[in-house]
Amino acid sequence: MIENPATICVIDDDPAVRTAVARLLQSEGYVVQRYASATEFLEARESKGFGPVCVVSDLSMPGLSGLDLQNALAASDTEYAIVFITGQRDSTVRPRLIAQGAVDCLFKPFEPTDLLQALNTALRVS
Repeated sequence: MIENPATICVIDDDPAVRTAVARLLQSEGYVVQRYASATEFLEARESKGFGPVCVVSDLSMPGLSGLDLQNALAASDTEYAIVFITGQRDSTVRPRLIAQGAVDCLFKPFEPTDLLQALNTALRVS
């Protein structure tokens, strides 16, 4: 079990993906908060006043996209680390997101170990 577990915010419009990722992270000892959209996450962050944030977010969502979320977090005074998950198989997506500050971008379906490794890196960053 993780000593002083980090809180990971999982943001995905697909409830099955959100649940699967949350269960994986909880099984590793993380505290997980789930959000169905970037807007829902940002509203919760605003009302609850989150401190440093580690986020696993889908890239393509209705309303605000994962990129919109990344831009909103970058413009705030919140320390954050973000790992994207996406079904977009465009080879330019991952390097572009990382260049803009993402820790990683994993293509669905991804290996659980890849997500856990990306989160270990993200938690060192945030």
